[in-house]
Amino acid sequence: MGRRVVVTGLGVVSTLGCDVPEFWDRLCAGKSGIGPITRFDPATFKVKFAGEIQGFRPEDHIDMSPKELKRIDRFVHFGLVAAHKAIQQSGIDLQAGDPFRHGVLVGSGIGGLSEIEANHAQLFDKGPSRVSPFMIPKLMVNAASGNISVHWGLRGPNSAVATACASATNAIGDAFKLIQNDMADVMVTGGSEAAITPMGVSGFGRMQALSTRNDNPQAASRPFDKDRDGFVLGEGAGIVILEEYEYAKARGAEILAEIYGYGMSADGTHMTAPDPEGRGAARAMGAALRDAKLDPTAINYVNAHGTSTPLGDIAETIAIKTVFESHVKQMPVSSTKSQIGHLLGASGGVEFVISVLASMNQVAPPTINLDNPDPDCDLDYIPHDAREMPINKVLTNSFGFGGHNACLIVGKAA
Repeated sequence: MGRRVVVTGLGVVSTLGCDVPEFWDRLCAGKSGIGPITRFDPATFKVKFAGEIQGFRPEDHIDMSPKELKRIDRFVHFGLVAAHKAIQQSGIDLQAGDPFRHGVLVGSGIGGLSEIEANHAQLFDKGPSRVSPFMIPKLMVNAASGNISVHWGLRGPNSAVATACASATNAIGDAFKLIQNDMADVMVTGGSEAAITPMGVSGFGRMQALSTRNDNPQAASRPFDKDRDGFVLGEGAGIVILEEYEYAKARGAEILAEIYGYGMSADGTHMTAPDPEGRGAARAMGAALRDAKLDPTAINYVNAHGTSTPLGDIAETIAIKTVFESHVKQMPVSSTKSQIGHLLGASGGVEFVISVLASMNQVAPPTINLDNPDPDCDLDYIPHDAREMPINKVLTNSFGFGGHNACLIVGKAA
């Protein structure tokens, strides 16, 4: 069966806050973190809003020098701060014990996009000699994992995942398996993303993937609503501390939750559109249930991928019905992207944190902006208001461009 794996620390950087209790309170209150873009002038852009973290200063959260911070990208800043928060909560001393048993696995869908943009401009305006010598280590998708490993001296398994919007969920699932299979005792894992840049917004906008509701940004992300017109780009990080159960117990750690199952699959149908019948998504959910050795009726709540795209929300609804059959009538589903936007490769990390908090607090967060339900999306999506309810086990879904599907089951420790 493998070793038990538990969660002992949570860290989040988001447009609703960088402190987990504040973030959870605002999420459950149905607050929206979506607003006008301020990091660049979006006047000529079709989309002028996002889930931007305004006023973020990494030095306010982590003890690093200005010189160190200048040498790393914004998405790595997010990852380091979220990791710091998670390590603090866990109370673990990562310098104690065997550093070769302490690892890192952090995903990102895009990596240092702002660094690519800035140095592209330097190259063509001023020539190759003006390209930063730090460009490559700043933009690499594995820069978050690498910098976390260096900052805390972690010498165990060190990897990164880039499976688009499934990146963080794959990272956490892979970290779970490393501990379960006795290749590590502790893993710092999750995802980080900072793609609210001119290239990021214009690229997703040209794909017609983004909502264009510029007149009312806070109502733009509306998963499962018949008036949805695309997702809202978000940024941030969600990082957690995973430990082998006996290891955590021996050091007196507070166990927040336990991971029970991990499933993954591919749609194999299109690079950006989901399988319209949700077959890949259903396969990943079913695989997570089999890995956990659980019946579908054991799941109390689903934190949906729910991006607010016309095709994606319907495909996920079909997939959930396929897997859970009649149990869907007793199993609420919600999409927290309605409040924080879509964090791409970091989304699964933040949503895993949310799933742990839901089981800890026995509260399922809402899907806001669900004013006119789509007839093809007919599940209980917890519209508008958070719901107190018994939550023992949560399924969290992440589906990415390229047909990547990843699902995790987490809940109260057995």
